[in-house]
Amino acid sequence: MRIHSFALLACLALAASPAAASSFAGSSAGTSAAGSSASSGSTSGDDKIVHQARDDAAGFVASDGAIRGAMLEAALRHLRERHPELRARSDMQLARAILAQ
Repeated sequence: MRIHSFALLACLALAASPAAASSFAGSSAGTSAAGSSASSGSTSGDDKIVHQARDDAAGFVASDGAIRGAMLEAALRHLRERHPELRARSDMQLARAILAQ
C-alpha cells in the first residue's frame, strides 16, 4: 500500500504542472507504475477506489470539469481524507493525477 500511495503522491506532485504531468504519463516510468499496479492482483483500498474512478476522471478532464461522476467524487473525497497534503489540490489536478497513474 505504501508503494501505491507513494506512486500516487509522486503523480500528484507532477500534476501540479501540466507539462510535467503529461511527460510523466507518457514516460516509461508512468507506464510501469500503472502496469505494476494493475497486474499486482492485490488492490489496497486506496488503489481500488482510485482505479475505479479512472473512467469518471477521464470524462471530467475531457469535459473540462462539466461531467462529475459518482466514482470520481468518491475517489476525490477518499484521497483528501487519507492524504491531507492533497486537500489544496483542485479537482482537476487530482483527476489528471488519477489518469496519469
